[in-house]
Amino acid sequence: MPEATAPPAARRVPAARRRSEEVGYRGPTACAAAGITYRQLDYWARTGLVEPSVRPAHGSGSQRLYSFRDVVVLKIVKRLLDTGVSLQNIRTAVRHLRSQGSGVLSQMTLMSDGATVYECSSPDEVAELLQGGQGVFGIAVGVVWRDVEGALAQLHAECVDTGETIVRDNPADELARRRNRAG
Repeated sequence: MPEATAPPAARRVPAARRRSEEVGYRGPTACAAAGITYRQLDYWARTGLVEPSVRPAHGSGSQRLYSFRDVVVLKIVKRLLDTGVSLQNIRTAVRHLRSQGSGVLSQMTLMSDGATVYECSSPDEVAELLQGGQGVFGIAVGVVWRDVEGALAQLHAECVDTGETIVRDNPADELARRRNRAG
């Protein structure tokens, strides 16, 4: 594998022309979209909790690249940790989330009593869990999915095959505007 080099100059590439599997997100972008710190991201990657599926780090200076699904999982992990779910149960939930197809994942609701995480794929299952007195909070994965889509739509991405930076339209991003004017 070649040594890490400086990223290519930022260039505006229409996001609509890129499929999600052609796009990856660097650590700072994944952090911003998931609402976590870079320290958390790094720790979770090093411990195998949530590893980047597009490109892992290869030595000092290399950049991890996370997929859209990875960022959704990062945001779910953050929410589970915030509610006091044990790391062991979160690891089990992450393995389960990774095994699900996108269609199933976006329709799923995760419920937890603070100790165990349950998957509910229908309103009846949610009601049944609540009637049993077990569920205390829920995470509608589809809502997290849409939140991450909205956040990433305003953040930079990287084209997986070329390494080219995909600059999104974010009026608050002064640095990207300056780069585009210079280029």
